[in-house]
Amino acid sequence: MMLLLRTVLLSACLSAMAMAQTAPRQSAQPVAVDRIVAVVNDEVITSYELRTRVDSASSQLQRQGMPLPPRDVLEKQMLERLVIDKVQLQFARDSGIKVDDAQLEQALQRIAASNKLSLAQFRVALEKDGIAFAEFREEIRSEMTIARVREREVENKLVISEGEIDNYLASTSAQGGAGEEYQLAHILLRSPESASPEQIQKLRAKAEQVRDRLIKGENFAQLAAAYSDAPDGLKGGDLGWRSLDRLPPMFAEAGATLKVGDVSQVLRSSNGFHLIKLLAKRGGGASQAVQQTHARHILIKVNEIVSEPEARHKLEALRERIRHGESFAELARLLSQDGSATKGGDLGWIYPGDTVPEFERAMNALAPGEVSEPVQTPFGFHLIEVLERRVQDVSSDRQRAAARQVLRERKRDEAYQDWLRQARDRAYVEIRLEES
Repeated sequence: MMLLLRTVLLSACLSAMAMAQTAPRQSAQPVAVDRIVAVVNDEVITSYELRTRVDSASSQLQRQGMPLPPRDVLEKQMLERLVIDKVQLQFARDSGIKVDDAQLEQALQRIAASNKLSLAQFRVALEKDGIAFAEFREEIRSEMTIARVREREVENKLVISEGEIDNYLASTSAQGGAGEEYQLAHILLRSPESASPEQIQKLRAKAEQVRDRLIKGENFAQLAAAYSDAPDGLKGGDLGWRSLDRLPPMFAEAGATLKVGDVSQVLRSSNGFHLIKLLAKRGGGASQAVQQTHARHILIKVNEIVSEPEARHKLEALRERIRHGESFAELARLLSQDGSATKGGDLGWIYPGDTVPEFERAMNALAPGEVSEPVQTPFGFHLIEVLERRVQDVSSDRQRAAARQVLRERKRDEAYQDWLRQARDRAYVEIRLEES
């Protein structure tokens, strides 16, 4: 790997030298040559990679209407994120975690479809915006690979005991106030695993300085983009809408005491220092009764043999056959590529959150007895029929399952940050950004 990198860099240098030798004598301008800005184990990060990432981040922040941090601050932030990404991708490589071309192609098709474009149209749109499709393709592969690392090394290893579930259900029953949701944003200043007292003190002082700037009215999203070590920093640190029980305990405790617009004191965790801001608050007083939907479906998967247009066309034809009197259940038994086919596509009673969002939105829009148009989800294309609906109290088993999921969400982000910190500390990292 290092030999290959040296060859690439040597090639770039030779090309630059050749250009300089053949340039007209009157041009005394220096020729920019790519250089190494960081070494991560057996690989390097180049100035071109960093510049590309900074330009992309700047465009993203501008699209979101966020003010840009100073260029040098954003460079340091993006370099650290490149280091973290490199560490995770190297771990994936060494662990045999990979995303093959077929899986990548399906993901790209879903991204294109979400923008209401074919893959070919999406490619043209990217290149019109100055984004090379080959580079975009490999960025998506990297994101998918990192997601698989997180799933295998963090999410699949979370353990929720029955005792934890009992305690959670007892506490939520005693507290009441169900249904309240909070929109929080946060900034994380990550500390090394073996940080010295001096390093910890320096990091705390930096967190206090950031808080002072926030109290004086500086933009939280801008400072999150500039300083937060959390993956959501470029989104202003926005955690989205969550009930307090779906947040890490420290965040929940801080959020419950804040008024909308307030910023917390500097909070300390095993991962470093945090600042929390309450952006908004809604809801309250929800009961345990929920609407359930009894539905069935027919699934056609997209793969190397069946393209998206073909899958959609097959389901459109099936929908016409059902409208003209053929049995939905019988067609599901014969043609659906889902495990529910043997039951005529019957999915039983579905609670909110049981299915992927695309499926749930389409299902909720149907009246009982109505069959949907083809609906695309990550699993393929579906025809959905709603059979009936009811409002019913959540069963004890269901409450425990929901509690387990809440506790997993509460632990997941903190566990992932802890894993990242340890992986970063185990890696050999040499930063050369300041070298001329």
